Amino acid sequence: MDMIRNRAEAAQLLTERLQKYKGEQGVVLAIPRGGVPVAAPIAKTLGMPLEVTVSKKIGHPMNPEFAVGAVSIDSVTYDKRPDVPEEYIQAEVERIRQSIQQKYALFMGNRRHIPLKGRVVIIVDDGIATGKTLEATVMLVKKEQPRKIVVAVPVAPPAAAKHFSGLVDDFVCLLTPPFFQAVGQFYEEFTQTSDEEVIQLLRDQV
Repeated sequence: MDMIRNRAEAAQLLTERLQKYKGEQGVVLAIPRGGVPVAAPIAKTLGMPLEVTVSKKIGHPMNPEFAVGAVSIDSVTYDKRPDVPEEYIQAEVERIRQSIQQKYALFMGNRRHIPLKGRVVIIVDDGIATGKTLEATVMLVKKEQPRKIVVAVPVAPPAAAKHFSGLVDDFVCLLTPPFFQAVGQFYEEFTQTSDEEVIQLLRDQV
């Protein structure tokens, strides 16, 4: 297999590889927005609650696309670099955190975050590009002391696959193509997921 039809097919194929976790006390954490349509069917089949995790990259001051770190609601990970002042990082963390809190409230409404301590946590996205957001999510999850961290993605560059295999307890990935430019190139259909779609999928799970 060298192409995935769409996020629904990605979800179905990943669910088959995650069957061993069925019946475990776990949580499926989706990285919005594109990770939610992949995660929702997985959560339903495994009988686990679905949550979103919101983290964002910190862009380099001279090149915002280049990630120097990432922020989530209560954790930060970044590379110390001589060309990036500490004050810039602090200001970005503050700014990003405010927008993350608004996003989390939009997606999750007034539902409480499920404590992850002692649970199997399956983090799902629709693919890995730089991996900075996913890494921030893994760091955030580790702080809550889950029993096991699983990352499940349809596609990832080989270097990222190797990196995350060493970072988490179980790494499940359908494709690790050598000539990787963007996640979307390995999907036949790769439409944008809207906020409304995310909110609907999360409501359907309750």
